[in-house]
This record gives sequence, C-alpha cells and structure tokens, in this order.
Amino acid sequence: MKRSIAIAGLILSLVIGGSLAVARTAASAPACQDSCNVSDMPGMEHVNAPSPDMTDMGPHMTMTPAMPSHPGDDQRAAQIVATLGRAIERYKSYQAAEQDGFVPFHPELPQPQYHFTNYRNAMAAQFGFDAAKPTSLLYKRTANGYELIGAMYTAPRTSTLADLDARVPLSVAHWHEHVNFCKGPAGATRADYFGPGARFGLKGSIATADACQAAGGTFLPVIFNWMVHVYPYERDAADVWKVGH
Repeated sequence: MKRSIAIAGLILSLVIGGSLAVARTAASAPACQDSCNVSDMPGMEHVNAPSPDMTDMGPHMTMTPAMPSHPGDDQRAAQIVATLGRAIERYKSYQAAEQDGFVPFHPELPQPQYHFTNYRNAMAAQFGFDAAKPTSLLYKRTANGYELIGAMYTAPRTSTLADLDARVPLSVAHWHEHVNFCKGPAGATRADYFGPGARFGLKGSIATADACQAAGGTFLPVIFNWMVHVYPYERDAADVWKVGH
C-alpha cells in the first residue's frame, strides 16, 4: 500500500509537474500531501472526456487548436504578460512566494520545473480570470534555491474553446489538458510508470478505459483542469506561451 501511494506521488510530481491544484473544486477540500493518491483527489470522482473539438497531441495530452487571429488578440496577450510580470516580480524571491501562500509541489524530487501553487488562486480561477493571480508559479532549481521562470493559469475542465479564448486568446496560446490516465493496481512499480515498457500513467502504453480495466487499473479520462504556461522573461515571443507539462 505504501509503495502504491509513493508511486502515485512520483507520477504527479515527475510527469504532471505539480498541477494538482487545478483539480480542487471546493474551498473546504483538503490539500493533497506527499502521500496523495490520484483517486483521492477532489474533483476527480466524475471526470468528463475531452471535448471533440480539441486537437489531440498523443494519447495522454490534448491541446487547443491554433485559431485565427482576431483584432486585438496580440494586444490582449501582451497585456496579460505585462500584468503577470508586474504581479510576480516580488516572487523572484521564492521565500516571498511561500509567505504569500504558494506551496511547492514535491520539492524533494528532481523535476524540470517546480510548481509553487496557490490554492486560493486555483479556486478563484474556477470562476473567473485574473492575469495578476496565476494558479502556480514556475521555478527552476538553482544551487542557491529557485529561479522564477514563469507561471501557470488554469480554467475549469468543462471550459469551451470560447471560454478559454476569453481568458487567453487561442490565436496566441495553446491550453492543454492531461488525459487518458490509467492508475495501476496495487503492486504496480515505478518501472510500470516510467520504464521503457511503461503501461500506466501519462507515459504508459495504456490509453483506453478497456485496456486499463483489463490491466486491473483505474481509468481517468481527464485529470486536472485546462492549463496554460506563460514565460514572461523569454525574449522570443514564441517561447512566452510555449506549452508546458
């Protein structure tokens, strides 16, 4: 049992990169700690299949399609980046971020980037969009702590293309969702999730409910909510809105 729980934590940390906050659907829901099990996360009991009008990016991730540019899209996107940059300037000190309620997700594990999540912001994102209040801050680990590199916005998993476009223009950015997650049965090993022959998780070969059931696992069509990463310190405009995991 302990091994299964530990593996669930590894999956969420190394593959999903700390986006658990977007699954939160009630203010009273308990925070997911290091021993969190995927199936115990609030909001994951009744998940919906990805919308058919989204572009599929492999079996475990769905992205919004490139949309035609509308007048004002570039300016609106630039304003979001400018607002975000001003709002998170103080969080170049990760200690300040922690003081303001941004919680690092599994900092003890090696990750390409670390998500420091503010659960209050995550809840607010369920009901509206505030460019100054990202759900998570993105950091790169350094010899002296963490370097701020960007932020992540989230939106409800039931959002339509129009809903997502109203938050961040789809002609500029791609929102993404993590999908087709098969949580392995008790006894599944780390290699079952991350090895060259991985079957479970977001790197596994299993991507359908039938295959997951046959393997004794638990299938989740969608985990977490829609998300988009923003890297306001990048000089190349294409890198500012690059897709992150």
